[in-house]
Amino acid sequence: MMEKRIIVPDYTRSLLRGIDLALAFLIGFAAGFLVLFIFYKIAILAIIGGAAFGVANIFASAAGSVKKRLSKLRVQFFDLLEAMSVGMRAGKPLLKSLQSAREDLLLIYPEDSDIIVELDIVLGRFDNAVPLSEAFADLAARSRLEDVASFATIYATIEGKSGRADEITRETQQIIADKMEIEMEIDTLMTAAKTEVNIMLIMPLVILAVIGYAGAGFMDAIYTTGAGRVVSTAGLVVFIISYILARKFSNVKL
Repeated sequence: MMEKRIIVPDYTRSLLRGIDLALAFLIGFAAGFLVLFIFYKIAILAIIGGAAFGVANIFASAAGSVKKRLSKLRVQFFDLLEAMSVGMRAGKPLLKSLQSAREDLLLIYPEDSDIIVELDIVLGRFDNAVPLSEAFADLAARSRLEDVASFATIYATIEGKSGRADEITRETQQIIADKMEIEMEIDTLMTAAKTEVNIMLIMPLVILAVIGYAGAGFMDAIYTTGAGRVVSTAGLVVFIISYILARKFSNVKL
C-alpha cells in the first residue's frame, strides 16, 4: 500500500482557478470602463483603463483569497484547540489528544482541508523525531497567524517541562475565542457603515451619468474643452482617493 504524500500548504499563494481569475478581470474591467467612460466619455481610454483595472483586480482578488483562506485556517485552528482540550481533560497526553482531535475534526472538515493537512504534517514530523514544538512553530511561520504563533511559542516554552499543557491549551483557546467574538461584534457594527460608504461612492457616478446623458448638453463643456478635462481628471483623482480612504477606514484590524 502506497503511503499518502502530503504537500505542505503555501499560504502565500492563491488557490483561485483560471475561471475565478477571468471573472475577477471582467469585474475589474467593467468597473474601470464604467468609471472612466462616465468621467471622460472616451471609449478607447475607458477600454485601456478598464483593462488596467481588470489586471489590478486579479491581484486584489488573489490577495483577498489568501486572506480568506488564512481566516478560515484560524477558525479551524480554534476548533483544533477545542478538540485537543477535550482530549486533555480526559487525561490523554498531547500527542494522543492531537490524534483524537484529528478524528473529531474529520466530522466537520473534509480530509483535504488545511487544518487536517497541517495535523498530518505535525503528526508525521513527530513520527520522524521532530518535536511538536518545532512542527507548530513551522505552521506559525508559514501561516503568519498571530494566534498560532502565540500557541507555538507557549508550547515550546513548556514542552517537557510542565504538566499544565492542558490548562495552557484551554487558556489559549479562550483567548482566541474572545478575540474572535470581539471581531465579529465589530464586523457587525461596521456592516451598516460599509453599506453607507458604498452608496456614497456610487452616488457621484450615478449623478454624473444621469446629468451627462439627460442634462440636455449641460455637461458638454466637461467633455469637450481642455478646462473640462482638467476638472474631470481632478474629480477622478478625488473619487479614487475617497475610495481608498473609505476602504481603509472601513477595514478594522485588531
